Amino acid sequence: MKEISIYINQDDLARVAEILKRHNVGGISFYEVHAAGRREHDSIPEMVRAYNTGRTITPDYVKRTKVETIVSDSAMNQIVDDISDSLSQQHGNKARGMIFIKDVSDAYEIGTKERGETVLTRK
Repeated sequence: MKEISIYINQDDLARVAEILKRHNVGGISFYEVHAAGRREHDSIPEMVRAYNTGRTITPDYVKRTKVETIVSDSAMNQIVDDISDSLSQQHGNKARGMIFIKDVSDAYEIGTKERGETVLTRK
């Protein structure tokens, strides 16, 4: 099993969630994070105590959405390819985020005591 952590712009969340649903992923978590990476950030208006100063600044950190899910080893490559291809088609070759993959040794469903890859897909 693999844990997939996906850092994307908030407006890409629906597209990524639809891809995961198409692959019968049993569950996802997502939340807003503030992140810095390799890409340069766009300048934004400088605000001081809710007042616009008329200048612009380039923030060190920007809002992103982090999506997390656990998938089977066999599904991981296709899911990553589909997300990458979909976001590339929509936005060209411009960087749109990052995907990280981690190994997961086992999964347990609380209550049913089911375990392994069978708990990763929708019923």
